[in-house]
Amino acid sequence: MFRTTALLTAALVVLTANPAIAHTNSDWAGWQKDLTGSRHNASEWRINQNNAGKLKLKWAFAYPKGDVNHVRSQPAVVGDTIYFGSPDGKFHARDARTGQARWEFTLPGATRPVYNSDGPTVSGGRVFFGDSTGRLFALDQRTGRLRWQTQMDTTIASMTTSSPIVHNGRIYVGTSSSENVLPRDYACCTFRGHIDAYDVDTGALVWRHYTVPEPQEVGTWPNGAKRFEPSGAGVWSSPVIDRRTNTLYVGTGQNYTGKGGEFDSLLALDTRTGNVKWTNQVTDADTWRWACNEPDPEGYCPGLKDNTNLDYDIGSTPNLFEVDGRQLVGVGQKSGVYHVFDAKTGQVVWRRQLGTPWPSGGIGGIQWGASYDGKRLYIATYVASPGKLFAVDPATGSVLWETPAPADGCTTGGVAGQPGCAPAHGVPVSSTPGVVWLGAQDGKFRAYNAKTGKILWTYDTVQDVRGVNGLTGRGGNLAGPGTGAVVSNGMVYVQSGYFSDYVNPNGHVLLAFGL
Repeated sequence: MFRTTALLTAALVVLTANPAIAHTNSDWAGWQKDLTGSRHNASEWRINQNNAGKLKLKWAFAYPKGDVNHVRSQPAVVGDTIYFGSPDGKFHARDARTGQARWEFTLPGATRPVYNSDGPTVSGGRVFFGDSTGRLFALDQRTGRLRWQTQMDTTIASMTTSSPIVHNGRIYVGTSSSENVLPRDYACCTFRGHIDAYDVDTGALVWRHYTVPEPQEVGTWPNGAKRFEPSGAGVWSSPVIDRRTNTLYVGTGQNYTGKGGEFDSLLALDTRTGNVKWTNQVTDADTWRWACNEPDPEGYCPGLKDNTNLDYDIGSTPNLFEVDGRQLVGVGQKSGVYHVFDAKTGQVVWRRQLGTPWPSGGIGGIQWGASYDGKRLYIATYVASPGKLFAVDPATGSVLWETPAPADGCTTGGVAGQPGCAPAHGVPVSSTPGVVWLGAQDGKFRAYNAKTGKILWTYDTVQDVRGVNGLTGRGGNLAGPGTGAVVSNGMVYVQSGYFSDYVNPNGHVLLAFGL
């Protein structure tokens, strides 16, 4: 592990300074919104189910078109400032109401494309976020100056899709990897998933929990490339914390090679030591790499012979909630199941199949995260023919209402006539009192009535908009962890544009709405 405390190669432009760093309940200071992972802003009073249909675009920030164009950074909003990363390797602080620049930070270069790949967290006068090369940064909240950076993982394709969470002077964040999608001539695979705790002041590693044993060389692939196993079980999702019991909960992904470790599991760890309190593994066997979906996968797809090439990660962030005095933890899986466990013991309380299990890709299930408003769980499914938004009773798992992605979503608006569209939700769900917020693969961003599931408002992001930074941008597919809605102080923010996107002569966009 390496740490840097000087600016070194990082370029910083301070445009204006914002002295306010105090947090309020109306802020959305991190991806999870709070320690429990609710993704619900209970303090939002300006926007509700009666006026959400009147929302208008207030400003936009357009990204330059480049080699990397997909958005990954769900914004954080604290006070009057919004913090977010862009695909071109810059990190921004801007006025939350107008989009006016506050400061800008350029990530140091690396041997592969660099961009902010998770949602930032603002805490204690610092802004924390990870990047596409497995680094973790801490910037000064007022000025954007680099306080420290650390290399969390040095394997060839490590990245940070897990958004950090701060508790008792430590930052907790997971590491994932795209090593399993590298070409067949690569010596797959040596990555081990892990969840780490770092000191907020120095970036020093406090503890690390690996999800698989160290991979061992076990022979070769049919083409002669070295083969290692077991590997994988990346931590794609963001952790949550029960402050009363000092327990951290986080999910893990599938094995890349071999069988073993804590793959497809929900982990409960001691926040102070990283020691395991309990684990619940929800899939018996799951070994998958991209070669499983390529022509002639025989010999390169380890799970092919016994049909365990599933890719059924727990890639969603858990939700902590209480029912009749009992603390529960729920989490979605790419198999389409939402699981609920006793938070103290890991015992199963209930399970509900909401999505469609699609082997060798897991795209029919639950992707990044659900929302809990104290009454209902709001859970979305991806390519589930069609993807749907569900309201679920947290006590029993009973479906209270379900709303499918509109059938005309791919035939109307900016995606009409373009290939690759599907009625699907590969996006984390957000909520505020009376309203649920959710984007879709058709490029539409929608507000739903929390009580009935009725669509209250739709905005087509696949259209050209002029950014406050002088560029023209266009939204696209709303998918991935960075395109969840953030609602704070009467404004709604969403990033738009992801992989496998639609025809677009411009870069993608961050959009800001208000009444």
